[in-house]
Amino acid sequence: MDHGTQRDAPPGRRAGPGAVPADPVAGRVPLAVVVVDREGLVSHWSRGARRLFALPKEEAIGRPAPDLLPVSGVLPDDETEDATAYGRYAAYDGLGPGLESSLDGQLSYPVAGRARLTVPGNDRVDVLWWAYPLVGPGRERLLVLAADADGLRRDHTEGRAGGRPTPETRAEESAGDGPIVERIAPGFAPHTDFPGAGELARRLPEILPSMSVGESARIVAQVLELGYPILEFSRNDRVPITPDWGVPRRAGRGARRERAARALAAGEPVPDDLRDEAEDLEYAAVRERLEFLNEVSGRIGTSLDLSRTIVEVSKAVVPRFTDVAGTYLREQVVAGEGFPDGVPDTTTMWHRVALEHTDEPGRWDDVVPVGEAMPFPAHTPFFQCMTSGEPVLVPRITEEMGHAIASQFEKRDIRPLITGRSMLLVPLKARDVVLGFMILLRHPERPVFNDMDRVTGAELAARAGLVLDNARMYTYQENVAETLQDSMLPHIPAHMAGCDISTRYLPGTLLGRVGGDWFDSVKLPGARTALVVGDVMGHGLGSAAMMGQLRTAVQTMAGLDLPPAQLLRNLDDLAQRLGDTHLATCLYAVYDPIAGELHLANAGHIPPVLVRAEDGASELIDLPTGAPIGVGGVPFESVRVRVAPGDRLVMCTDGLVEVRGEDIGVGLAALCESAAHPAASMDDACDTIIRALGTRGGRKDDVALLMARLTGIQPDAVAEWRLARDPAEVGRARAAVREQLHDWGLPKLADSAELMAGELVTNAVRHAHARPVELRLVRADTLLCEVDDDDHELPALRGAGPDDEAGRGLRVVSTLAREWGASRTKAGKTVWFELTLPRR
Repeated sequence: MDHGTQRDAPPGRRAGPGAVPADPVAGRVPLAVVVVDREGLVSHWSRGARRLFALPKEEAIGRPAPDLLPVSGVLPDDETEDATAYGRYAAYDGLGPGLESSLDGQLSYPVAGRARLTVPGNDRVDVLWWAYPLVGPGRERLLVLAADADGLRRDHTEGRAGGRPTPETRAEESAGDGPIVERIAPGFAPHTDFPGAGELARRLPEILPSMSVGESARIVAQVLELGYPILEFSRNDRVPITPDWGVPRRAGRGARRERAARALAAGEPVPDDLRDEAEDLEYAAVRERLEFLNEVSGRIGTSLDLSRTIVEVSKAVVPRFTDVAGTYLREQVVAGEGFPDGVPDTTTMWHRVALEHTDEPGRWDDVVPVGEAMPFPAHTPFFQCMTSGEPVLVPRITEEMGHAIASQFEKRDIRPLITGRSMLLVPLKARDVVLGFMILLRHPERPVFNDMDRVTGAELAARAGLVLDNARMYTYQENVAETLQDSMLPHIPAHMAGCDISTRYLPGTLLGRVGGDWFDSVKLPGARTALVVGDVMGHGLGSAAMMGQLRTAVQTMAGLDLPPAQLLRNLDDLAQRLGDTHLATCLYAVYDPIAGELHLANAGHIPPVLVRAEDGASELIDLPTGAPIGVGGVPFESVRVRVAPGDRLVMCTDGLVEVRGEDIGVGLAALCESAAHPAASMDDACDTIIRALGTRGGRKDDVALLMARLTGIQPDAVAEWRLARDPAEVGRARAAVREQLHDWGLPKLADSAELMAGELVTNAVRHAHARPVELRLVRADTLLCEVDDDDHELPALRGAGPDDEAGRGLRVVSTLAREWGASRTKAGKTVWFELTLPRR
């Protein structure tokens, strides 16, 4: 929760309902800030340090820290009264030796205490201090904060200080769990007088977990500049391993805790006199690890997006648990395919999908780029991890091992990046199958991974593996749904005879990409085009399956050239035979570009919009609504509408115009308005409609949109002949085709068109019964030739032997034509072919 700025809360308590406002200055104690490098030399000496220890910055920088902070011993027993005056500060008594032992730059555990120091010109100063280790590639190794205890005692005596002091002013009292440190909001650059301030700001998040470099910059700027604690904050975090502030301590316990910590870190036996301290440290370490795992669990898996989940997993462990985290996943997982089978082997490809580190930017990018795929040989620890499914711990990567690992990276020397570091490999598993693994590396200056880290890493990987598997399954199911939907939606050509077509499909929700909406176009005899939009009620696989069956049925019946009303009648009968679990709406229109006419029928669907090219006006076509497909027993009616070249027909499903709680008339009016908007192209016109209506009222239904610009075919681009059922008419047909193509300026097509037209007319004359044969040429985007007769039997390709007189005509047509086909009509059948127009 964002607490904003709380300047009225006394240190040690949070402001809240019922809290008594305090003096804004209460608890504001000047701090001395000292930074110690890895050699134990002072690298930063703040103004507060100069005031507290009476030593200028110029004389302090570069000197050994213990020389500048001489410890004179513990407080004498006769100062009980003074110590009591500190109230709870008395818990710091007897920690003087701990400070001196902590100033060698090798401290590995946060400590705090109280010491009596000898200061020139001021006899002795009673000091409360806090020391935090700094982990990272830089030289700085220790941050020491100190405050004048006498000043704190005066504040306490005067009633101005409301709790025990910590360098994180605004810390909440918490018995046994350590203080809760308030984090500040990002802003301000580090103090420019201190060259190492930027580096300190980058490493401060290692002391205060989850803090970004930008956020820590303000802490560094304020503390280094003013020597005051931070008073502005926005959220909470816990210091990793915090001393038990409220537990009374025996003399010298701080030093013993440090000795016990070093023994535990080095894996050495703990002396008997340090067992209590070691147990405390181990308990604190276990508690910290549990808190760390709980924190990581809250930071990963915030979405089902696989890419985002991968990044979350990698960022969750850096820098608190490790300095470098590389994540590798199996190829099937990255591709969003099914669950990978079998145990990985030396041929398994592993994709590097994420890499987080605390090194300088770009240091790893060229050597181990994200996105690279590679196998791992059997002799490597990586192969051992992926095949055993267990963590692999390498305390230190030796030069020999570094050379062996580097041999896997052709023409890239990775040894400087890994040699001397501690490495932990943890498998990412789900259902006992290894999906991937993580490579965790720590800097040489940081304590090596130990057995407890191995356990922590294994638990972390188990949680991460489960989250990744959930994201993988979602990605896989999403891909299946998209593939199914794409396979059921047609790929409509942008240009048909006499019209241009553009379509859009939008799934209802991200979790329901499969639906029952569809659109289609079917080529019909006579250069006509059937346009279809339908909507199966409901969502999911059942609706999609029903949609696939109805769409196939419409295509089949359209190929029979059934009138629109009859087609919907047949479709309704089919839906009832398939079952009564689904209903559907359907709008079916046939466009005749030669006659300039639309023939439409409706089955419970929303009406189409017609945009007139003459004046740009738009209107809903008045159609008999009809009942939805599947109701049964309801007649369907059709209407004919005259159209002009350039008019646009807009057909869509109700998901685009219908909003819950709103009259559908509002959506239809908005559809008319947006459809009439001028656009440079058909695609732009569709996008305009989607933008105008697609976001209304939090749309959840599928949307299918089909727009057709009815360009028409001019009368002079059509030539027709009626031929008698006489074989002599074949020669007349060939001559007529050749002459017409020359008149149209298409002499290059004359030979092929004449030959194929003669074959079709020959077949028609041979099989016709009573009516004359009709021959038609249409010049549009292609050259279309059609031959009609009154025989209902469709021709078929067949093999022809050397002595056969029949069977070769359609083989010639199939070879020379761009496309050919045959369909039944009311009167018989139409056989046609197309040729591509030559470029001019």
